[in-house]
Amino acid sequence: MQKQNEYDNKRKKTLRWGYLFAVVALCVFVMFLARIVILQNTNVQEIKDDYINKNYREATLKAARGNLFASDGSILATTVMRYDIYLDFKTMKDTVYTNNIGALTDSLSKMFGKPRSEFRKKFDEQKKKKNQYYTLVKGLDFDQYDRIRKFPIFKKGKNKGGFIVDRNYKRELATSEIGAGTIGMDNGELKSGLEGAFSKYLTGTDGKRLEQRINSSQWKPIDFWKVQEPVDGEDVYTTLDLRIQDIAHSALEKQLINFEAKHGTVIVMEVETGKVRALVNLRRTESGDYEDSYNYALKDNIEPGSTFKTISLLAAMDDGFIDENTTVNVGNGVWVYAKQRISDGHGGGTYDISDVLAKSSNVGTAKLITKYYAEKPQIFLDHLKRWKLFDKMDIELPGITKPKIVTPQNKRWNAATLASISYGYSSNINLLQLTTFYNGVANGGKMLKPLFIDKIMKDGKVMYSAKPEVMVNKMASEKAIKMMTSALTKAVEKGTGRSIFTPNLKMAGKTGTARFEYWLPGPMKYRASFAGFYPADAPKYTCYVMISEPNTAKGFYGGSVSAPVFKEIAGKTFLKTPQNIEKEMLVDKKVNLSKMVEPNVKVAVNDKQMPNVVGLIGKNVIPQLENLGYRVDYKGVGRIKEQFPLEGTTISKNQRIYLSLQN
Repeated sequence: MQKQNEYDNKRKKTLRWGYLFAVVALCVFVMFLARIVILQNTNVQEIKDDYINKNYREATLKAARGNLFASDGSILATTVMRYDIYLDFKTMKDTVYTNNIGALTDSLSKMFGKPRSEFRKKFDEQKKKKNQYYTLVKGLDFDQYDRIRKFPIFKKGKNKGGFIVDRNYKRELATSEIGAGTIGMDNGELKSGLEGAFSKYLTGTDGKRLEQRINSSQWKPIDFWKVQEPVDGEDVYTTLDLRIQDIAHSALEKQLINFEAKHGTVIVMEVETGKVRALVNLRRTESGDYEDSYNYALKDNIEPGSTFKTISLLAAMDDGFIDENTTVNVGNGVWVYAKQRISDGHGGGTYDISDVLAKSSNVGTAKLITKYYAEKPQIFLDHLKRWKLFDKMDIELPGITKPKIVTPQNKRWNAATLASISYGYSSNINLLQLTTFYNGVANGGKMLKPLFIDKIMKDGKVMYSAKPEVMVNKMASEKAIKMMTSALTKAVEKGTGRSIFTPNLKMAGKTGTARFEYWLPGPMKYRASFAGFYPADAPKYTCYVMISEPNTAKGFYGGSVSAPVFKEIAGKTFLKTPQNIEKEMLVDKKVNLSKMVEPNVKVAVNDKQMPNVVGLIGKNVIPQLENLGYRVDYKGVGRIKEQFPLEGTTISKNQRIYLSLQN
């Protein structure tokens, strides 16, 4: 009985504790449920705003911008990593700090050239304050970062050594041949040059990271790459050829210095593709140096002057109004048309069509164009429209200007406007557009869109490859294109561009000397230009050179100021892959010009009979025949292979002689 009572007592006691536990558990459960209900009915955003948002934030991790390359793989602009170092003195253990601070300040003193005592004083102050985000140094390159992270204390890392690294990207130009004006920029608000043009490819996708507030102005990253990793941009290969760019840059800069000019531009375009192989824009700084800081080739519309005569006369050639037999009497080089005085800088008399271009006759051009188009100027202007000279070019680079040409619908149009347009005034066109026209002539009449992008790559794979884009499939008849090419070739060999004639490279081109701001008082300002292509018989490159405001005391004509730049570019790019040169003239794949020197054989016409000139060097023979009063047409360079009339044929003054030189 006693045992039964003891059992009942224990059972009751156990049940009481069980009931008590159940009641407590129930109360806790009820409190838990109540808490859930309270939280559900509480302003969570308020809690988030009061605590989370004030102490934590989601920050952007910038993606690395893709590299910008020249066509040969040379880097033009690249993104480099820079390292900012911060210290968390609260995380540093006191024993670690005390035992290693001397060695650390010694290392920092050697690296940065400052007294160790300066570091020690600052560090002791920050350690006492328990600063969790002290800025030690910013902008280290990788070698510097790799060195400093191995210093005492720092080598223990973030959690024990308080060593915090923040990585940032910086854009740097990798070559001096192409400056900021051409490469350009993209800072989020302003876009220019190649960087702005291809930003959609170069720009990657930014990532994200968490940061914790340290104080009122400092935030510390938490798990640097944990939230979302950035995706780097694609690599863009431009069409620029660094070798040609360097040649063009050097040639232009040298001439700008020689003539004390304000600024200048060179464009080199590949004929069969439209790819821009060189783009140089240089302007004089206050110190007298020249820098690439503004893209004149795209952003400035100018009155082109005489380089526009090629455009005018090609229209008349295509319409069949003029051919090889066309002549025009320029009188004494002065002509008054619709009360406007038009004059030539030199010459007079009767010109054939090639002479009009070769001698850059304003009078001859104006007379021909007004003769055939004065009654219906729209027919002439329709040619310009077909050649896209009224349209803003659709290219990748930002900032290109839209041409402005006066038309009959414009209030500035008068009876003399057509004549003015014909020789390069009353029109404003950017240099890239003019280069594109000349490249179309060089390409047999097929005008191609200027290309600045070669390909786009990502992780070693080609994502896009550029192909030539046709703007105008047939600019003019085949006959007109050939006639114009011949006339431009003559302009170099015998005309205003004859100063750059060379027998081992056949060039075609047109000089231009344009006055600007001529309505303002003061000294005249000039732009000297030369536009053309080479080799003339199988064009590979088109080149446009413009030099603005040369010192007029030293020269201002296109033939003396800009043409030599064209010649140097053509010669240096040509000599790397020589053409029209006999094998024995080559030494180490370059032209041995000494072998081209030969005694100048005197040519005589006895009893009005054609002499034998086969085998002689053309550059020696042709001037002699012309000085004797004969007109000479020839093709090729080097030695004469064929002649017509044949030896012994009776010839008369002003008779045309045809010579075929080696090709």
